[in-house]
Amino acid sequence: MIRVALVDDQEMVRAGFRMILESEPDISVVGEAADGREAIEVVRHSSPHVVLMDVRMPVMDGIEATRLLVNSDSEARILILTTFDLDDYVYSALRAGASGFMLKDAPADQLINAVRVIAAGDALLAPSVTRLLIEEVSRRPAARTAVAPGLSELTDRELEVLRLMTRGLSNGEIAGHLYLGEATVKTHVGRVLSKLGVRDRVQAVVAAYESGVVTPGAADHPQG
Repeated sequence: MIRVALVDDQEMVRAGFRMILESEPDISVVGEAADGREAIEVVRHSSPHVVLMDVRMPVMDGIEATRLLVNSDSEARILILTTFDLDDYVYSALRAGASGFMLKDAPADQLINAVRVIAAGDALLAPSVTRLLIEEVSRRPAARTAVAPGLSELTDRELEVLRLMTRGLSNGEIAGHLYLGEATVKTHVGRVLSKLGVRDRVQAVVAAYESGVVTPGAADHPQG
């Protein structure tokens, strides 16, 4: 059973999410919070696998709450949900350690799928979000100064896989692009995450942009 916590300052929004998620036999909503500070307490007491986190909230916003939860001993993974399709929110949320980012008006089946994907230990990085990330990093040249630890340890194939990850491609899509088996791609992705010292592909993509492995504009037109 996938345990989910809902964090949003609007009770009706939380009720809508609860109704959608609890219609699924493998998902259970175990807690709710109206702001980031409450979210930290709810996560501490209910131990969810996934937290649906709003961005704009009173007392403490979703970005700061995400940062605190990721840096705590919690194993909860954060899915940011917002009505604001803005670059800065995406960038800040991913840098804080979120495992995915979706708009609140996404169809119900996409929300359910996102919860399952993130609960399984993967990350949700849609191509549209990737483009926003590229645009934001391109406006922050100072951010691309630190080289991610372990970057030099990546093989040529692992670098190729990482570059395709920055396009928001799934393992299956990467496999098709490189004419490899999906299991082989999964192994390569695992090695990339391990060598970079990051917990999921979202953080690997952030590291790739900030280290200059992929330059803004290049991700949509990779070589090869």
